[in-house]
Amino acid sequence: MSGPTDGPGDGARSDGPGDAAGDAPDDEPVYHVDGELVPASAATVSVEDRGFAYGDAAFETMRAYGGTVFRWEAHAERLAATCGTLALDHGLDDVDLRARIDATLAANDLADAYVKLSITRGVQPGTLDPRPEVDPTVVVIAKPLARGGVGSEPVFDGAATLQTTKTRKVPNRAIPAAAKTHNYLNGILARLELRVTGADEAVMLDEDGHVAEGATSNLFFADGTALKTPSLDGPVLPGVTRRTVIEIAESEGIPVEEGRYTPDEVRGADEAFCTNSTWELRPVETVDGIAVDGDGDGVAGPLTTLLSRLYDRRVEERHYDGERL
Repeated sequence: MSGPTDGPGDGARSDGPGDAAGDAPDDEPVYHVDGELVPASAATVSVEDRGFAYGDAAFETMRAYGGTVFRWEAHAERLAATCGTLALDHGLDDVDLRARIDATLAANDLADAYVKLSITRGVQPGTLDPRPEVDPTVVVIAKPLARGGVGSEPVFDGAATLQTTKTRKVPNRAIPAAAKTHNYLNGILARLELRVTGADEAVMLDEDGHVAEGATSNLFFADGTALKTPSLDGPVLPGVTRRTVIEIAESEGIPVEEGRYTPDEVRGADEAFCTNSTWELRPVETVDGIAVDGDGDGVAGPLTTLLSRLYDRRVEERHYDGERL
């Protein structure tokens, strides 16, 4: 995690979101830290920052295509909701946050990139109780990705293998799943279980044993009746890519069902895929060793292929002026 060189409470802020990056080598990434563009090697966070000490922070992972963030408004909306859940009144508007992202992309000469925006409660005394007055730490990180859109190469290495984990999702009444915070221990524990089999992603269940989501992804599957995905009534993050896929499917007249499903229903599916901002749609090859792509050849099923192409087309139209259409 990165943060301001002197800490967010030490007067290190600049007056704007786009100050010079200093004397960073040409090939060193530049991060945006509390209003300043700084070399990655100089980007630090105070040990007293609550984001470091307690995971008391909100974040969004986004993907930029052609120099702009995909569905920024949806990400900003979810970020605001997370901050509301945390009672983290950072005092920054969406225009300011967007400007910091744009400045980070420009400073790194990136048009197509992974982008992470984090807002912590900042430096406060070392007690669990947060103070209502917030001097936030704001960090933007950007890393290069391949061009998206029509004819693009996926960022992942083949179809995913999934494994159902013993680690379950935390109930919403304990930690709301809709709050995207720095506290990712639950997902980390699930991912640690994958070391035994080498699976690519976890299938995490809720406390009643129904499928919730992956450690860092939403899950979809099809069984010949509908495109199905776990409901947001359970401990499921309202993914921006998830929402986009549902919108695309509905616009094509594909039945979409949000409900509660058992692991056996997913294992018995005709096809399945995972979604997140970086992967977009990643086809699933196996769940717990059982092929869900027909013959287990790792090739995406017909519905997954169709939705992936339509997703790419949407990106192409919105971010590349339809160059490859």
